[in-house]
Amino acid sequence: MLLEDKVCVVAGAASLRSIGYATAELFAEHGAKVVVVDLSMNDQVLDDIKASIEKRLGRSASVHGLRCDISSASDCERLMQDVVSLHGTIDCLVNSAAVVQSHAMLDIGEKELDLMLNVNLKGAFHLCQSALRVFRPRSSGVIVNVASVAAQRGGGLVGSAHYAASKGGVLSLTRSIAREFGPLGIRANVICPSMTETGMVDGMSDAKHQEIVSGIPLRRAAKPREIAGACLFLASDLSAYVTGATLDVNGGSHIH
Repeated sequence: MLLEDKVCVVAGAASLRSIGYATAELFAEHGAKVVVVDLSMNDQVLDDIKASIEKRLGRSASVHGLRCDISSASDCERLMQDVVSLHGTIDCLVNSAAVVQSHAMLDIGEKELDLMLNVNLKGAFHLCQSALRVFRPRSSGVIVNVASVAAQRGGGLVGSAHYAASKGGVLSLTRSIAREFGPLGIRANVICPSMTETGMVDGMSDAKHQEIVSGIPLRRAAKPREIAGACLFLASDLSAYVTGATLDVNGGSHIH
């Protein structure tokens, strides 16, 4: 087991179709004590997540759920304190919480821009900052941020300019953390997925889906568990000498 008894916080995990849920499931499979986090987290959501994970594993798993508004710095501080109270420490943060919108550049208003930056960029910043306050005294810890191929391409297959800009900020944030905290043995890396079979593609027409898939060398969208596998690699000691890296998980849609 790659994460046996490691305390892992996974943000953006409420939906059973999400990258966050798939990551929580895979981490639990590898022995982690998982804390799933989402704005919509409640007892019913947690029960559904835990039941789904334990059905997949065929055994009990350490899965707890906490609600957090990641756009709030104080809420993120409370979250990390609650995890420490629960488990005594934190070993890994995976941030896959995000919102996505598709608008033409000139149709993006202040409200839409604020939402995108507050969740995708400020949310990532607050989560990382709060986790680092736990990691620094221990001189250990791992951060895995989930960004997007949109940050690399400039606009994406689904998200548009404000989404791409917010995820581009996540790339720079992650690299800055890796550079500043590397001397303490704290690692930070970022994953850039392309189109993945989550709720974010709901409502897409079959024609649009086929158009996008035809431009991917592997000729399909990613499955959430495939993105989770990259998270597992970066969270585990298999990547002990990897920090500040951007890991492309895009089926070849952006080879650079």
